Amino acid sequence: MAKNMKQLRMLFDAQLKETFRERQVWFWSIMFPVLLLVIFMIIFGGNSDFSAKVAIVGDKSGAAAEAFVQSAEATGVLKIEQDLDLQEAEKRLKEKRLDAVFVLPDSSEAGDFRLLLNAEGQTSSTSQALGSIAGQLTAAANQAATGIAPAFDLKTEYVSASHNRLKVSDFLLSGVIALSIAQSGLFGMVGLVEIRRKGLLKRLKMTPVNMRLFGVANVGARFVLSIVQVILLTLIGVAAFRANVDFSPLTFLLIFIVGTLAFSGLGYLISAASKTLESYMGISNLVSFIMMFLSGIFIDVNVLPGYLKPVSHVMPLTYFVDGIRAGMIYGSGMNADMWLNLAVLAAWGVASFLLATLLFRRRSATW
Repeated sequence: MAKNMKQLRMLFDAQLKETFRERQVWFWSIMFPVLLLVIFMIIFGGNSDFSAKVAIVGDKSGAAAEAFVQSAEATGVLKIEQDLDLQEAEKRLKEKRLDAVFVLPDSSEAGDFRLLLNAEGQTSSTSQALGSIAGQLTAAANQAATGIAPAFDLKTEYVSASHNRLKVSDFLLSGVIALSIAQSGLFGMVGLVEIRRKGLLKRLKMTPVNMRLFGVANVGARFVLSIVQVILLTLIGVAAFRANVDFSPLTFLLIFIVGTLAFSGLGYLISAASKTLESYMGISNLVSFIMMFLSGIFIDVNVLPGYLKPVSHVMPLTYFVDGIRAGMIYGSGMNADMWLNLAVLAAWGVASFLLATLLFRRRSATW
């Protein structure tokens, strides 16, 4: 018995040391859950008060409309813009400059109060809170109008810049496509780290091989992989989940090319800064993880705390997913927002390639 216990203790010690010797165990088993908890607590568990920017449009005469407006002002959580017409209010809602639009019925005709929300945020906590507030405001209007029974109903509608009626699956499809292309670039330079670690890169430089062509071929492989990802994910999204797509060929092609190059540049930069495969994978995972939650892939950027929004606005994935959605869901042309997306991605790509090249040249003597 004592011999078995001693053997068990020795085996346990050996397994424990082997387990915690692996850096990936530390990251995925300890650091990853901690980061996940911290990020979700920062985004959803803060103590900041709820507030939303809304517009109230329509006929404001009549007891019901006056009660609705007064109740909205009394909430203390709604920042109200009242000097807008319906067309301008809908435009700002589509551009995400407003969280909601309350449309009042004509006092001379029978009608319902309407709550307009952006289709992209229909599952967000902000939309749910606004729906609850709108219900309370409608109840106050009914009380003022009749004093007894409800006279008005509340209808919730979703608007977007797309020609089709958008669904959650549309946004998930475009978001996952953008994320997969980004990760293809971030993790795609693992082979470069390996051949450098084994000394094969130095040997390759001593051959007649043109190193620039070597780099171009590597990026070309990223394009092939990205094309396969787009086709496969789109087919699955449309066939299995009935997602809607409204392609603008030129817009989608430009954002696809520039985005793929930009994230290939980021992967190149991470590989240049990493001495080992473990460090490369660790940095790539960390960068991908942060961008996944702060770039509007799964969580609406508008629900982020105020101090995190500036971080989101400098991340390349924010502009890439916005461009993918514009060219794939909205069918948008080359407008000012698209040029901004392309410019930011191009800047990230150029800066990453230049910095990575500089790091490779400086460290080539020691690697």
